[in-house]
Amino acid sequence: MLRALTGALRLPGPWSRPPTRGCASDAAAGDPEIQVRALAAADQGITEILMNRPSACNALGNVLVSQLLEALAQLREDQQVRVLLFRSGVKGVFCAGADLKEREQMSEAEVGVFIHRLRGLMNEIGPCPGPARASQAEPFFISTAAFPAPTIAAMDGFALGGGLELALACDLRVAAASSAVMGLIETTRGLLPGAGGTQRLPRCLGVALAKELIFTGRRLSGAQAQALGLVNHAVAPNEEGDAAYHRALALAQEILPQAPIAVRLGKVAIDRGIEVDIASGMAIEGICYAQNIPTRDRLEGMAAFREKRPPQFLGE
Repeated sequence: MLRALTGALRLPGPWSRPPTRGCASDAAAGDPEIQVRALAAADQGITEILMNRPSACNALGNVLVSQLLEALAQLREDQQVRVLLFRSGVKGVFCAGADLKEREQMSEAEVGVFIHRLRGLMNEIGPCPGPARASQAEPFFISTAAFPAPTIAAMDGFALGGGLELALACDLRVAAASSAVMGLIETTRGLLPGAGGTQRLPRCLGVALAKELIFTGRRLSGAQAQALGLVNHAVAPNEEGDAAYHRALALAQEILPQAPIAVRLGKVAIDRGIEVDIASGMAIEGICYAQNIPTRDRLEGMAAFREKRPPQFLGE
């Protein structure tokens, strides 16, 4: 078991930095529906994915999903990315969920393919917890599909259905207290959450409350979501409509100076440890801790403490 865990928990190696401007799919026509931006100066290490499909309130259609998958594939192994922030370029909306108008034109088979791709997108951001049996020899298979750096969703407006599922796939969530509206509303459309919502929401809120919200399709404000523990922070909206983004950016800035390898391994230890019993979780934590011991960043942290100065972590 430990051998299987050790191989699965190893962090990816260095990779050349990808382009950080528009990430249009080859199949897409017209302007890209997302933009990828690496921040500079004091914010270097923070990368933003900006969803910008105003004609459909950032609804998750084939093009938008393809472009998000492309961006994540380019960024996931880039060691320069220390925090990934999802935000909207459309005022008043984070993501309105799946594009139901587009889906109406699909056959049942095409819908199945699309849902599979949508679930794959959410799993690229953060896999649904839950141990998967691999074999008798390797009783626990630890998925490495999650984006390795911390991810933050900045919800400055509506986050409904698949839009909330996208936010739930992120590690952290920030919402505008009154202007953000969120909910898994699929049952009001004759559907049920199909991109991981039925698995992520119970782990966030508990089974009974998750069932209540999914069964009723209830919508919550950002303030209500914070009271339930669905979001980390709820902030007063501003005139520009980007208050949640600014709070999310401040949160990313708090993460930025910390040792990136330790942060990434901490994320693995939490995400994978919650899937298993406490003894196995402690074993996973031990593996992650052991992988961090030989890093230069650990030595730098000890030296900085001894010399009473801020550490300068390099991610090595």
